[in-house]
Amino acid sequence: MTDTKHEEDVAFIKALAELLRENDLTELQVKREYGEEDSLNVRVSRKIQVAPAPVQVAMPAAPAAAPTASAPVEAPTASDDPASHPGAVTSPMVGTVYMQPEPGAPSFISVGASISEGDTLLIVEAMKTMNHIHAPKSGTIKRVLVGDGDAVEFGTPLVIIE
Repeated sequence: MTDTKHEEDVAFIKALAELLRENDLTELQVKREYGEEDSLNVRVSRKIQVAPAPVQVAMPAAPAAAPTASAPVEAPTASDDPASHPGAVTSPMVGTVYMQPEPGAPSFISVGASISEGDTLLIVEAMKTMNHIHAPKSGTIKRVLVGDGDAVEFGTPLVIIE
């Protein structure tokens, strides 16, 4: 590689990083072809801290008549949040969820289905790019937390695998 080409590549990567920052993107990937067997493949990403969503606690309605014996009522806790579940798979980006590879096709997953590590769970479309979300581990789909066509944010829980 020549020094000129190296300097051009460094300037190109710096421009991509600036583009990422200016447009508030989390990830950008580009492949630059120089020739048949000469290319530059660049992936620039940044981690954004997302504040956890506030947990809303629904209080049960008061009974019409006072019960003779009362049992303690447990309010939902922060551990009920699907994002805190150890088997939660969260969205790595902002986009739109698609549960099947194309309209009319069967869904990639369903509750109770056994999956293997690396299987496609769903697709998140971001900026006209279809991003396959893969299973981080093998297991069984316990909950599907999003629906086809739902908009998701970075960190939104998508499914729970146990």
